[in-house]
Amino acid sequence: MKVVAIPMRTRFRGITVREVALLRGPGGWGEWSPFLEYPPDVAEAWLRCAEESAAGDWPAPLRSSIPVNVTVPAVGPERAHAIVLDGGCRTAKVKVAEPGQTLADDEARVEAVRDALGPDGRIRVDANGAWSVDEAVLAIGRLDRAAGGLEYAEQPTASVEDLARVRRRVDVPIAADESIRRAEDPYRVRDLEAADIAVLKVQPLGGVRACLEIAERIGLPVVVSSALETSVGIAAGVALAAALPDLPYACGLATVQLLTSDVVAHPLLPVDGALPVQRPTVDVQQLTALGAAPDRVEHWEARLAAVRSLRENRPS
Repeated sequence: MKVVAIPMRTRFRGITVREVALLRGPGGWGEWSPFLEYPPDVAEAWLRCAEESAAGDWPAPLRSSIPVNVTVPAVGPERAHAIVLDGGCRTAKVKVAEPGQTLADDEARVEAVRDALGPDGRIRVDANGAWSVDEAVLAIGRLDRAAGGLEYAEQPTASVEDLARVRRRVDVPIAADESIRRAEDPYRVRDLEAADIAVLKVQPLGGVRACLEIAERIGLPVVVSSALETSVGIAAGVALAAALPDLPYACGLATVQLLTSDVVAHPLLPVDGALPVQRPTVDVQQLTALGAAPDRVEHWEARLAAVRSLRENRPS
């Protein structure tokens, strides 16, 4: 296992440095990068994804490129405008409902993104479940106007029941993320008709093939999104997006743009708003240059041991 620490360009999800563990297998490298607060039972699915990747066990692609969105953190309007111009995409996902900020801050950010994209660009917002039902209804209406029409609003509320309530009160399509990947039953989103779109992330959901099964059973259009990975982890998301029968929306897989460096020779960065369907080659020199401090390596080794112990002690 190799552990790297990569500084972020902008604070994102409370993170300024992204720590990542890389595992090598017969099919190449796999990324295991559960966020630091995640316990072993949550991190285990992420490990299954890394093991699948390292084994090279991905389905055949149905397309050669994947349209993607630029991700705009909860930054000020000027910075948001610059991120979109530099991102090279026609779709933008804007983070909103950041603690300590106001709806007016979100509106200003979305307006700046609209200005940068122009009238033909598409804007989606992501609240990460931060709003109540009434707050979501109010905010979605105001942000829809600021955007000149939102493509969709992602996870406006925390619970799937509230998600269903919001969906019935707004005209903007609703996407479910945490209500799928953090739920004991991801299909409640389908059963309660709580969303129009399913956001799937390969690491939290256990790998490409596991996500394909969820996509088939949930019966909703799918957006493949990232969990703030290096190009090694993004490649798994690209493999999922490439294997889906239909891909009606741009995917949230351009987040290597948020990192100051990468572990591969040719990072998976968008060109004309799309990523190529390919498996990038890990750069051994980059692994060394980005290597985490010894105490952080020990931390990740202990996490890996804890997850493997959890597996061994599960009832058969």
